[in-house]
Amino acid sequence: MSSTDSSSVPEPTPGDRLTGWLAGLVRSRDYGQLAALRRPRALTTSHILASAYAPTEAQREVFEQVAFLFAVYHRGASQPSYGFGSLGAAARRIGSPAARGPKDPGASRLVDRLVSSRRIPWRHLQHAVERLRACDVPPPAWSRLVDDLTAWGERGRPVHRQWAHDFHISTYTPKDSSQ
Repeated sequence: MSSTDSSSVPEPTPGDRLTGWLAGLVRSRDYGQLAALRRPRALTTSHILASAYAPTEAQREVFEQVAFLFAVYHRGASQPSYGFGSLGAAARRIGSPAARGPKDPGASRLVDRLVSSRRIPWRHLQHAVERLRACDVPPPAWSRLVDDLTAWGERGRPVHRQWAHDFHISTYTPKDSSQ
């Protein structure tokens, strides 16, 4: 098969591989490793294994911390959630049926704190993941979260802008009711 064959499966990214390993821990009910991952800043075997998915030394912290956030979200879960969208899109799902996303003052303040941070806001990310879990709504795509946090310091703050856009602007377009 040639490399230009459109039916070829793309090579998984390091974030995809990390997510696959973490999902395997949930599926196999390896609660010991998941519990170890929930100990922030610890240097357990689980943290070392998570950081080993990072392609560079500079990215190891991102991989460890995303594994921590994944473990926080999946506390007691029997099925993994791979999530979808950016963290901004996920935060749009925070709230109650009466007020979600931008209409929920707590969610708005949380996103404002996230996107205004120059450094990766680990504490606010943990709070966002805990809110998603408490609201029983899907998390962001874990592999995308790895990519976004790896690119956090890029000039022009494109990740910050994308998260803010995804939170404030709905991508849902209702069908035309006149048809």
